[in-house]
Amino acid sequence: MLLGDTTSLYEGDLRRLTRIIRAAISFFGVLLLAIIAFAGWSANNSATDRERTLLENAINQSIGSVLDGLKSVAWWDDAVIKIGGDTVDVAFAETEFGLFLTETYGHDEVYILNERDEPIFSYKEGARAGVEAYELRRTELSSLVAEVRQGNKASALKKRPDEFGRTQEDYRYLTKAVDAARWAGHIISVDGKPAFVGAITIVPNIDLELLKGTPKLLIGVSSIKPQSILKIARSILLSDLKLTPHPVEASGVVSEPFVGDDGTLAGYLSWTTQRPGQILLTIILPLVACGVFATGVLSSNMFRRLWRASSELAQREARSRHAARHDALSGLPNRQHMVEEVEAKLAMLDHAPRGTRAIAAYIDIDRFKDINDTLGHEAGDKLIEAVSKRLTTRLRGDDFLARFGGDEFAVLCISAEPSGDMLLAHRIASAFEQPFAIDNQVIPVTASIGIAMAPEHGRTVDELLRHADIALYEGKRLGRNRAVSFSAEMAQQVETRHAIEVDLRAAIEREELEVHYQPIVSCRTGAIVGAEALLRWTHPTRGVISPATFIPIAEIAGLMPTLGTWILERAIKDSKRWPQLEISINLSPVQFIQSDLETVLRRLTLEHDVTPKRFVLEITEGVLLEASDHTRSVLEAIQAMGFKTALDDFGTGYSSLAYLCNFKFDKIKIDRSFVTNVSNALTSRTIVQSVVSLGRGLGMQIVAEGVETEYEALMMSHFGCTELQGFYFSAPVAADQLGPLIEKFEPRRMTAPAEPMPVEQPQSVRA
Repeated sequence: MLLGDTTSLYEGDLRRLTRIIRAAISFFGVLLLAIIAFAGWSANNSATDRERTLLENAINQSIGSVLDGLKSVAWWDDAVIKIGGDTVDVAFAETEFGLFLTETYGHDEVYILNERDEPIFSYKEGARAGVEAYELRRTELSSLVAEVRQGNKASALKKRPDEFGRTQEDYRYLTKAVDAARWAGHIISVDGKPAFVGAITIVPNIDLELLKGTPKLLIGVSSIKPQSILKIARSILLSDLKLTPHPVEASGVVSEPFVGDDGTLAGYLSWTTQRPGQILLTIILPLVACGVFATGVLSSNMFRRLWRASSELAQREARSRHAARHDALSGLPNRQHMVEEVEAKLAMLDHAPRGTRAIAAYIDIDRFKDINDTLGHEAGDKLIEAVSKRLTTRLRGDDFLARFGGDEFAVLCISAEPSGDMLLAHRIASAFEQPFAIDNQVIPVTASIGIAMAPEHGRTVDELLRHADIALYEGKRLGRNRAVSFSAEMAQQVETRHAIEVDLRAAIEREELEVHYQPIVSCRTGAIVGAEALLRWTHPTRGVISPATFIPIAEIAGLMPTLGTWILERAIKDSKRWPQLEISINLSPVQFIQSDLETVLRRLTLEHDVTPKRFVLEITEGVLLEASDHTRSVLEAIQAMGFKTALDDFGTGYSSLAYLCNFKFDKIKIDRSFVTNVSNALTSRTIVQSVVSLGRGLGMQIVAEGVETEYEALMMSHFGCTELQGFYFSAPVAADQLGPLIEKFEPRRMTAPAEPMPVEQPQSVRA
């Protein structure tokens, strides 16, 4: 066995031994703390339970006291004689029942019922009352009466221990009365307030022969007053016991709901409970906890030096493994780790439930190079870190996120949902909904997303990731800031675009491209006053390839700076053939933001000895959409050199009017879509008139593009346009054909028609 292996085994055994000792100390320390805490908690709970039991017994005894008071006059031969017959001795009842019970036992109300439970005597508020006084209490006392007459089964009240009956067993001379009598005592709500109530039959205590038929029933009501609670508190040594309408929230205070036997909540009985276990919880437990903690600290210090070396070695090894499979900047898994994860997930698909798919998504931050160029690479790195964190929070826990380098990320998701690819795209897109704050600057960021799914789009790692990359390319080609799922057509399109890119590079090197010129006509004179330079490419085998096809390919392939410089030089060189014309040249967004555009223009004007004011450089709103200080400075520089500038395709963007206010242009070119609809859309006419009025007010010339008919030409002139361009006058022609076209061209008078003229169909389609 190698020395390194022996060392590793020794360090591993040492770590395990240390863990076992620490675990044992922790376990027994926690166990000791738990025992002390449980003992203190149990002692406190036992004390509180004992107090609850004492309180409940005291309440039952209070009910028994009410019955004791009633018994003192109800179990009496004289009482049976005076009120037990058909007539009631009212004076006797008032003195011996009403006055005696209220004065001696503190009863608030006293009632006597006959055999039919009808009131024959009432005493209330210190005086005899009419029998109607009982009728006010009949409903509240009905369950009590039913229990005495019919037993517990007839009562709806909560059953209580018969403390009164238990104490009667000690009497020898009242045995006959006890056997003959019936009673019941409860706590119920009387007139909305809790009260002790009792009912007992009136029976003889000596001569049972006096009892004839059903005995009369004596009822006593004693409302629960603060004095009643105080009396109970003293009897069970709870000095601060009180009845409150709401629970008392305080340390060491117990608040128990005081519910009557009829189910009515009468308030809360609150008192300060004894806490014999508090000394365990507040003194002994913290001391023992400190001891356990100190023991743990000492044991940790004792063993720390023993395994520090092995721990550091293991950490270095783990860091090395992590660095090999993770990105240093973002901390995310890298491409190698992603490939391993994809391989593992693809292997699992064969055993996964039907419909389960592996979804791979490529993410590319749009225009990340512009951010690096304008804000610096440090800000770019911070943006990468911020995007990594934002994506991590938006994705699901089982989604696998990786960084492939630069501004590219990848996500792997396992989903059985039919629309799992779009759900993943939504989660990713949500991370870019809010701008990012980098170095005190708020940066709005968008991303393009390409998605491929296994097994539909490939069963190998190479196929799945390559197809996700193709889908990403398609998303960027379509304008960025979108999610695109792979399709077989995309692969074919990629091959076609790649072939066109290869051929385009060769065509640029062999100068097989051409520049055609489309005349621009003055509305005032009707003569040709300018021409727009338009790039054309006739492929040897594919035929004519539209600029709409190869220009985006050139931009993505990085060919636009070279191609744009070539167009500028060719147009400036050709312009010497027509010194009377203004030449308009389009600048692509990629070409415009290149750092040497100003230098290129200065060089070309000097080499070819031309006047910059003869040239109109056309830019689209795409250049201004993300205008930076660099954009503004380049625009001002080329205007300072004498070049004229035009805002092309005006009206198709989002902030056209703002551009007119924030940037100075010499011309505005109204997009052909408004010109085409002017004959049948009132909205287009209104927009054109508004643009012309605003542009002329700002001192700009207005050029209408895409004029296809005489009516369109006349209407554009009538609206106030200064120049017109379109197939109505001429299609783009080669440089050699423009001179003869100018010579043969007959100026046309631009007078607006009184009524709309029929729309003529163009003879050819503009490229």
